[in-house]
Amino acid sequence: MKRAAFYTLGCKLNYAETASLERQFKDEGFEIIGLDRSMDVCVINTCSVTERADREARQIVRRALRTSPHAFVVVLGCYAQLNPEMIASIEGVDLVLGTSEKFNVMKYAGGFTKFDAPKIYVSPIAEANDFGLAYSSSADDRTRAFLKVQDGCDFTCSYCTIPLARGKSRSQLIDATTAQARVLVAQGYKEIVLTGVNVGDYGKKDESSLLDLLRALERVDGLTRIRISSIEPNLLTGELLDHWLSSDRICKHFHIPLQSGSDKILKLMRRRYTVGDYERLITEIRTRAPHAGIGVDVIVGFPGETDGIFEETHDFLHALPVSYLHVFTYSERPNTPSLDLPERIEPRLRSGYSRRLRMLGQMKKSAFYEAHVGSQQTMLCETEVQDNMLSGYTDNYIRVQVPYHPQLENAIARVRLTGHRADACSGTVEHIDNGRVPVSIHLPIMKEAS
Repeated sequence: MKRAAFYTLGCKLNYAETASLERQFKDEGFEIIGLDRSMDVCVINTCSVTERADREARQIVRRALRTSPHAFVVVLGCYAQLNPEMIASIEGVDLVLGTSEKFNVMKYAGGFTKFDAPKIYVSPIAEANDFGLAYSSSADDRTRAFLKVQDGCDFTCSYCTIPLARGKSRSQLIDATTAQARVLVAQGYKEIVLTGVNVGDYGKKDESSLLDLLRALERVDGLTRIRISSIEPNLLTGELLDHWLSSDRICKHFHIPLQSGSDKILKLMRRRYTVGDYERLITEIRTRAPHAGIGVDVIVGFPGETDGIFEETHDFLHALPVSYLHVFTYSERPNTPSLDLPERIEPRLRSGYSRRLRMLGQMKKSAFYEAHVGSQQTMLCETEVQDNMLSGYTDNYIRVQVPYHPQLENAIARVRLTGHRADACSGTVEHIDNGRVPVSIHLPIMKEAS
């Protein structure tokens, strides 16, 4: 049996697409293994959001070839679409596939016998109109699945390469999405995370919407939780927010990109809202759902971001009632409008800004966890056991660890949060829903651990 290893860089959307490719290889009789083992084929799914992602892609190619010098190496994804010649120039690479070609590896690989020279199949991004079925589990088994519902982006943010790498916004039809959701539920998954480049733009071109999709998914029997990976603030409409907050299946977890706390920088970034718009949205969510988890993306070191402007962003985020931050350091990307902006920020200053916001993000997360100690939360337990403990996430995205018991694996449990560390809360289980009948339990192992 031939063996194939996969490596994924970037977002959850990439991971969902890699999982789809893995299933294709399994159907062709391949064994899927880790990158540290001898392999016949190596498939690397790339990201190109930052220069660091590009560099890491090149490092992974070389790492794979050190492990298996004769492996057939396939590189696909965003970096492959944007810079195929660069990838093809890496010694040992056999096949480079772009956005339109990446789900057809078998067609282009020629039996996976190493080529005399690398082959490139990358169509112009304007021709990308396929979608490709894609869903994946999380690290735990049969607990959460990431389901791709949307791809591409019609926004024109000045720093972003995604429209160049993935093309125009397009969505999977509601019937196809709900059919995949039923398959996942039948396999044992209890939570589905909806992923895409711009999930809030779902369905705009076929006269449906994200709200229509959510209503359809809520009718899928056995689907306990629906989580939305991220949504742009200008696409979180009042009607969508009303439904989100009233639903007993949609997780009260919002991940809403901000990018800057300065209107000047937001305008240079070509974002579609103001700082005031963003603050009003977060305040409304926090007022109506006091315990909701709210995550924020922010970019530091963008051209024109003086010390004073950075302090605006820092102070804005410090006062904003959010739960955690994802901080990105601005990186110059080829063929993006931000390359032409003056007042570039020195790398040293960018790094300093990034460190300060990451510290603030840790403070925010710690305060959010601390505020929930003593409360009862609903947790989806994972199946991986470490040090006799199980982990999982609450509806509002708090990571919790509880003492292991077989009944808890992939179970919905009500837990009492008893303490917290930087990365998780500790908890005790008070009630389990086994998917059929709620069962109250008192487990000796938990009594001993508490």
